[in-house]
Amino acid sequence: MTEQETPEAVAGWLSLVAADAELSPYLIGVDRDRLKEQVANTLAFGTALPYLGWSEAEHRRAESYLRRRSFWEEVEDCCPGLLPERDTPLIEAALCRLTERPDRPEKLALLSVLGRAYRRFGLRPEHQAVIDDALRTTVPWQEVERAATRAGDGPAWWPMEVLDHDLACDGVAVITVRPWRRLPYRPGQAVSVCTPRRPGRWRWLCPANAPRPDGTVELHVRAVRGGAVSTSLVHQVRPGELLHLGPPADTGLSLHDGDLLLVAGGTGLAPLRAIVEQVAAAPDGRQVTLIAGSRDVAGLYDAITLDKLQQAHDWLTVVPAFSHDPLAEPGERGDALTVALDHLCDEQQVYVCGPPAMLAGSRLRLLAAGVPGERIHLPDRIP
Repeated sequence: MTEQETPEAVAGWLSLVAADAELSPYLIGVDRDRLKEQVANTLAFGTALPYLGWSEAEHRRAESYLRRRSFWEEVEDCCPGLLPERDTPLIEAALCRLTERPDRPEKLALLSVLGRAYRRFGLRPEHQAVIDDALRTTVPWQEVERAATRAGDGPAWWPMEVLDHDLACDGVAVITVRPWRRLPYRPGQAVSVCTPRRPGRWRWLCPANAPRPDGTVELHVRAVRGGAVSTSLVHQVRPGELLHLGPPADTGLSLHDGDLLLVAGGTGLAPLRAIVEQVAAAPDGRQVTLIAGSRDVAGLYDAITLDKLQQAHDWLTVVPAFSHDPLAEPGERGDALTVALDHLCDEQQVYVCGPPAMLAGSRLRLLAAGVPGERIHLPDRIP
């Protein structure tokens, strides 16, 4: 192997290990630069592969990743020009993730990306056996094909540079990214997000802003227990790094006519703030009330931006709701939906977005309060 080929081989090995559900945990806390140097020595001088604490069987599998030809090389031999080399690591990792556990939580996000890639790169049934052979596994292609029929035309993902990373409060980050080409989304939609730190793993997030002239997108992320992508985005990703955003998807939170009552819990604020910005871009006389819920004052992570929006627009009223703060004002004390019901008026369109526990009984409570079902809007994907 030449000196020029070694870094690519090391990066390919690291990508495969990171995409392996059993091997990837061993990379947590490892000095990546030192590990790459050790693997490069293994390739150049035949030294032993670094031992990261994995079992003998896991070590053999890690070695097999080092010795095998790349996924792209094997596909290219059989179908020249089918897949662009620079895109195959992301496709390979996503296919492997889908195959490992087809019922995984991020399955919809994976399928949205893979379905668009299937159409984008002109894959056909005769290509599936070639890809399965290169992966040494069997992909649930029927599901990918169904996702492809639902996918629109255009890129499977948009590379994005991280411009700013702000740890807004404990466990929540506000990340501003700039796409290499404009992301065509509408306020209230969700996009799947992937970081190269967790290859092949995707998580749904809603942009927190309406489309801007400079194309930048703001993402609000809470680190959740067991969430590899969210934890990396909050605690590891830094400005200058690259993220990938998948094609936008509707969530059931698009803007409707009439006055609005927006009820947000935690980072469920993101799509609702984007809707506020959409109204601000073309004011039409409607009144908007935004209830921003958190446990306490420290958890209201976007307070400065919300205050600026309220100061700039007389049609907007922002009300905080604190579920666990005994010092909160009486009108701000309680969970977000309880506080919101005090601001409920006739003919409002009511939007609720937040964690699953908040959404679970929201529709029934709103129906009991007299809100017609057609004016209740909940996300059908949890951001």
